[in-house]
Amino acid sequence: MRRNRVSPLMTAWLLGASLLAVTPAGANDYASRPEGQALLRELTAEGLDAQHVRRLLDAATRQDKILEAIAKPAERTLTWGEYRKIFIQDSRIEQGVAFWREHRELLERAEREYGVPAEIIVAIIGVETRYGQHKGTWKALDALATLGFDYPPRADFFRKELKELFLLERDAGIDAATVTGSYAGALGMPQFIPSSYRAYAVDFDKDGKIDLINSPADAIGSVASYFRAHRWETGAPVAARARVSGNSYQSLFGTDYTPNRTLDSLRQANVTPLACDGGETRYCYQLPGSTKVAALELDGAEGSEFWLANHNFYVITRYNRSRYYAMAVYQLSRDIADRMEP
Repeated sequence: MRRNRVSPLMTAWLLGASLLAVTPAGANDYASRPEGQALLRELTAEGLDAQHVRRLLDAATRQDKILEAIAKPAERTLTWGEYRKIFIQDSRIEQGVAFWREHRELLERAEREYGVPAEIIVAIIGVETRYGQHKGTWKALDALATLGFDYPPRADFFRKELKELFLLERDAGIDAATVTGSYAGALGMPQFIPSSYRAYAVDFDKDGKIDLINSPADAIGSVASYFRAHRWETGAPVAARARVSGNSYQSLFGTDYTPNRTLDSLRQANVTPLACDGGETRYCYQLPGSTKVAALELDGAEGSEFWLANHNFYVITRYNRSRYYAMAVYQLSRDIADRMEP
């Protein structure tokens, strides 16, 4: 093993750290950097006022705590068992039931129009912001500028989102200087990044504006819109627990959530989903052997958990590209739905 090799990602991070070391906290020269000049030209070409854009860039404050937070997201530092405890709690389940009951008509309409189950919509909003209670306190301008100019590993991505924030101000009437969200610049009850806001958000309450910050209706409709756009399969399952035996299964399970193995091929390796006719109906399904699934092994609180994840599980990862996240949404949705039953 070569212990002294430094990965390209680490090199980029060290470069970012060196920039922090030489630049006073909070200061920025974003508008004068080549990347800032390019952003100014792009937004001017889109019809925005150059002076307004420059004023916003000059007003942005670099936030070192954001750089610290993005370097160690929970998905990379926690086990599935630890991650699950954050989101699968009685309080979050009960709040989800209350949210569903309060907005039942909206959720039923979203399910009819988009084909996405109400419990999935509720669970997304529950995981993201506890049903709108915690929408984030970072200025989106500061967050996206900090990451777009001072976080080399993903600077290009976040500068594009910064551009989208300026365009969102024009298109949706959001004040780009003051709107707040997550440390990664996600906005509103469903935590849409600006590009998703512009692409998938809908005016579900028909009041003439799209408001994910204050409108539960727009949040509900927009989550459903997002999932339909990413090819949610109405009526199809999400995931099932699996039983394994022998040793041949070991090379089949991992962290890849892309459905790329058939149930028949997994059965040949002594991997079988829980059968719904066997009395274990919570996480089970009966599907044709040709169905493609992803074989996931998660490090749960009581040891390894084996799961077979379907296309709809993959669709949830388009919202947040983490298998932990998708599983938390799925399990929370099931718990909420169970408590909604009379």
